[in-house]
Amino acid sequence: MDTPADEVAARAAARLGEIDGVAAVVLGGSRGRGAARPDSDVDLGVYYHPSHLPSRAALQAAATELDDLHRDGTVTGFGDWGPWVNGGAWLQIDGHAVDWLFRDVARVTQVIEDARAGRVSADYYLGHPHAFHSYIYLGEVATCRPLQDRDNVVTALKVLVAHYPPALRTEVVRRYSYDARFMLEVARKPAGRGDVFEVAGCLFRVAAVLVQVLFALNETYFLNEKGAVEAVDGMRLHPAGFGRRVQRVLGAPGTTAARLLESVERFDQLIAEVDALCRDAAVEV
Repeated sequence: MDTPADEVAARAAARLGEIDGVAAVVLGGSRGRGAARPDSDVDLGVYYHPSHLPSRAALQAAATELDDLHRDGTVTGFGDWGPWVNGGAWLQIDGHAVDWLFRDVARVTQVIEDARAGRVSADYYLGHPHAFHSYIYLGEVATCRPLQDRDNVVTALKVLVAHYPPALRTEVVRRYSYDARFMLEVARKPAGRGDVFEVAGCLFRVAAVLVQVLFALNETYFLNEKGAVEAVDGMRLHPAGFGRRVQRVLGAPGTTAARLLESVERFDQLIAEVDALCRDAAVEV
């Protein structure tokens, strides 16, 4: 792995940029944010217009050429991985794991417009323990680094997400504050029965939605669950010791009714503190 990751990304992006129909190529993930570890993947967002799709054969030819093992059949069709991460390829280039992730420009644009108006959605999705939240697209655009940007497609989208949308903040706080309280109430009866499986699932979901509330309250785009609990502790508005308290409960929620009920009460206190922060910031819960 002698070639620096940025050079690998630039070479792959330049090759993709030669393909008709590739509107833009961006460096995303931790490398786009400047927060990569030495073993971090190289995530390349490959943007296209649905009315002018790149040739899958052309994409595969580029992938086979760049891949260390020159494998064939590595590029998916558009939409093969679902509506959000809608296809791509997993490659190895100069020893680096390089992921191509397809992005539909029209869909991304619509999602951004919806989020700016306070319309959001969350779908069960592989790779995301809680859900794929529609507004992840805004975080991707805000933090990515364009490497190829034909007609300034991504540059124009970046203008739209330069500031966290107030309507998005209001809706995420409202929606997920309610979810946190509801799911904790769902956990109470099974906790009293000692039902570890159901209670553990409920507690994870409570923690996950509180993370959503706190990211939005701090006007910080959410990208995925990786390191999200720890990130909250670095934000201006957060309950004291949020990460430690969440990890204490999720790390050992308990195997008896007494211990499970104790975990429920710990999260009840955490919800109350998050609600208080929202009220202090004049954001409805």
